[in-house]
Amino acid sequence: MKTFLKVALITASLFGLPGGTAQAAPASKVRIALIVESTVDDKGWCQSMHDAILSVQKKHGVALVEYSHSEKMKPVDAGSAARQYASKGFDIIICHGAQYNNLVTEMAGIFPNTTFAYGTSANIGPKNVFTYTPYSEETGYLNGIIAGMVTRTQKIGNVGPVDGGDSARYTRGFMLGVKAANPNATVRVAFTGSFGDFVKAGELAQTQLKDGADVLTGSAQQAIGALRAVASVPGHVYWVGQDTAQLGIPEGSKVIAAAGYNYAAVVESLIAKRAAGIKGGESLPLQFANGGFSFVFNAKMDPKVLTPAIRKAVEQAKADLTSGKLKIDWKSIKL
Repeated sequence: MKTFLKVALITASLFGLPGGTAQAAPASKVRIALIVESTVDDKGWCQSMHDAILSVQKKHGVALVEYSHSEKMKPVDAGSAARQYASKGFDIIICHGAQYNNLVTEMAGIFPNTTFAYGTSANIGPKNVFTYTPYSEETGYLNGIIAGMVTRTQKIGNVGPVDGGDSARYTRGFMLGVKAANPNATVRVAFTGSFGDFVKAGELAQTQLKDGADVLTGSAQQAIGALRAVASVPGHVYWVGQDTAQLGIPEGSKVIAAAGYNYAAVVESLIAKRAAGIKGGESLPLQFANGGFSFVFNAKMDPKVLTPAIRKAVEQAKADLTSGKLKIDWKSIKL
């Protein structure tokens, strides 16, 4: 009972719930594997989870957290990697993408003592499967405010992978943020149909730029292709990002601000819950209210672009999201 209470308090602190602030180290060694469809240095979706696991490993030490990963794993290929990890005794296997849903469900039945996790999804799966869901309409809304206030042409672009999951929430939240800041602006949305097609993302962004869009955004790892297209255009053409890693690359000079996933909270929660005997059967949310997101302004951005008025509007919206005063009805947007 004492062990369960201790772990419950740890998990509560990670997700903004009452009842504790300390984050204890794992009581025994935990082995974590990550499977991604892109690469762990993609400056987007996959890197965000990779970096989170590394941060947890650094915090607790390699003696307590063992980590391995497999890259460029399409769902048809990922089954073999997941089976190998489970057979080798890995405790937690994270398949980072909703496209791994069927794979995870199958593997969970074969390896009932292994904890599996995938996202984004709000589904409640088998007793040894966790899902995690970033409420990315929140980060999209903040980026939309910036885009609506920065645009001069009143044309804004959004390049996504598919109209589903995290991308669907982000895209619609972005559109609502633009509308709130600038009802006269229009948002053109295009999907590549793939989470990793950098080339297609760049082509779609080029089309939007030629149509007059002067602020663009995009979600998932393929968005880096669209950012590169933006960076190739001089003058008043900018990007708002869905991953803070985009601020640190050469193209980052065009990034006004970027959101970030705090997947370390998810990883810590998976470890804590498994230690408490909970192997799955839950969905873990990421929100501003529970520390699941970060939001960073580009410190080097021209103050004539990133004005005090924009900063104030974004900070106010972020505060309202954190307090629960502002709710984003992303489902109200039909594409």
